[in-house]
Amino acid sequence: MFDPKPILKNLPNLPGVYRMINAADEVIYVGKARDLKKRVSSYFNKNLSSPRTSMMVSHITKIETTVTRSEAEALLLENNLIKGLMPRYNVLFRDDKSYPYITLTGDNFSRLAFHRGAQRKGNQYFGPFPSSYAVRESIQLLQKVFKLRTCENTVFANRSRPCLQHQIQRCTAPCVNLISEENYRNDVHQAALFLTGKTNEVIDALGVQMNAAAESQDYERAVVFRDRMQALRQVQAKQFVSDFNVSDADVIACAELQGQHCINLVMIRGGRHLGDKSYMPKNSEGESLEASVEAFISQHYIPHNTPPLIVIGVKIETETLEEALSEQCNRKIRINTNAIGDKRVWLKMAQTNAELALSQRASTSANQAAKLLALREALRLPDSTERIECFDISHTMGEATVASCVVFDRGDMQNSEYRRYNITGITPGDDYAAMRDVLTRRYKKVAAGEGVRPDLIFIDGGKGQLGIAIEVMHEVGLEDILLVGIAKGEERRPGLETMIFSDTGEMLNLEKDNRGLHLLQQIRDEAHRFAITGHRAKRAKARLHSSLEDIEGIGAKRRKALLTRFGGLDGVKNASIDEIAQVEGISFSLAEKIYGELH
Repeated sequence: MFDPKPILKNLPNLPGVYRMINAADEVIYVGKARDLKKRVSSYFNKNLSSPRTSMMVSHITKIETTVTRSEAEALLLENNLIKGLMPRYNVLFRDDKSYPYITLTGDNFSRLAFHRGAQRKGNQYFGPFPSSYAVRESIQLLQKVFKLRTCENTVFANRSRPCLQHQIQRCTAPCVNLISEENYRNDVHQAALFLTGKTNEVIDALGVQMNAAAESQDYERAVVFRDRMQALRQVQAKQFVSDFNVSDADVIACAELQGQHCINLVMIRGGRHLGDKSYMPKNSEGESLEASVEAFISQHYIPHNTPPLIVIGVKIETETLEEALSEQCNRKIRINTNAIGDKRVWLKMAQTNAELALSQRASTSANQAAKLLALREALRLPDSTERIECFDISHTMGEATVASCVVFDRGDMQNSEYRRYNITGITPGDDYAAMRDVLTRRYKKVAAGEGVRPDLIFIDGGKGQLGIAIEVMHEVGLEDILLVGIAKGEERRPGLETMIFSDTGEMLNLEKDNRGLHLLQQIRDEAHRFAITGHRAKRAKARLHSSLEDIEGIGAKRRKALLTRFGGLDGVKNASIDEIAQVEGISFSLAEKIYGELH
């Protein structure tokens, strides 16, 4: 039994972070404290707050602590440790660092673009947005109103005439100088003001420009400014949030159903409602809604996506959170737990969305559970069958062969456990060799104790692929796992699939309305989708590779010069040695080398 007394005796009455560790030397819980001695000691009282906490304490074999200068600093350290260690008893939210943004680049003629990832100096970023759809919808609006370019710099620099975007009045064609740099910069400035919520300021400026154009009898330009004003007023009437005293804010509500929590996040940026997103935390069973909201706020926000105002629907202690977020962002962050007026209306909407997401999840889970039960009955599987893995092979006439493995477990598809395998070193188009390769690579590791052992394996294929799978499983020592081949029916029509069992060789067809068949089709189709997506990406990458890249002495600059001069790789291939040698930076000997490599 673990004796906490020696550790508790030496703990200081200072703020910090503590880590609970089990017998396997795994961190099972990370927490912060204003007073380490008092907080850690509370876990070893007789009357613990919940069975979950009692279970966690029963696994503790060691406690480690780190003293910090303040509780806010402890909160930041706790957040970093939770994200890195993923302890099993902490409430965990998926890390969403890759939120989409709108960016206006720092080019002379700024480009309007969708952006994810690291932010570069010189560019302006607006967001984050709750989804890529919200970003693209906003980009379309900005194109319609301000007519900014969205093309890549390589396209922009090589245009000789306006593109289709100009034809449909979505771009002012700065690529061919149909707009001056000054006027274009003014449009960019107004777009940036609009994205930061200063819509009235933009409308006023457009009104001044419209009147000036009308007075100078430039009526066509005056009409352009008038149409922009009307479009912005329509957007403002539909989306503007009037009761918020800041243009950027988040509204957070939390709901509970059958022990599962859901956080709904409503994003308001630039005074506009951009949409909402629901989050389902892990390990929230037995925790309070307040604890889930605190965990969400501490784990979710990073400097780039923290608005100045966060409105929440539960009463929590906000002082430490505000201090930590303000310190992290180097600006004042305020958390409002007493919403009134329109803020309460928005909070109620978020609450409704959270409850709806939970009910939909519960309904989906019940449906998936019923399908799994029907599959067990149809295939005469034991009740312990939970984890199902499925494999598929995708290629185009042997090119860019990719194998996929998808996982169904805990009543749902487990996207984070999907894996793709690039298949090389086989005869192109040999599906049997590809299947042998992927199964050997995956189940050698499982047999060695790495990874999770499945209860059932689906093979997308007939007797041939299943036979290969049986051989592999015998070779790696996992022959006791049931394999089922899924042979496509006549004309590959859904509902006509034939199941072939590895243990008996029996063949089985299920009725089209059998729920177990529906689950099998769902898993098989997901394996096919995942394989073909990977194959297409690999094939596209391979076809973008230029054979010029393989020639020694040809770097990016010379390659670009050649392709520009001859209009592409085919043009280079059709050029003579003398013509190639005329390209800047290409000597006669190098031209001979290029010609020889391409012919």
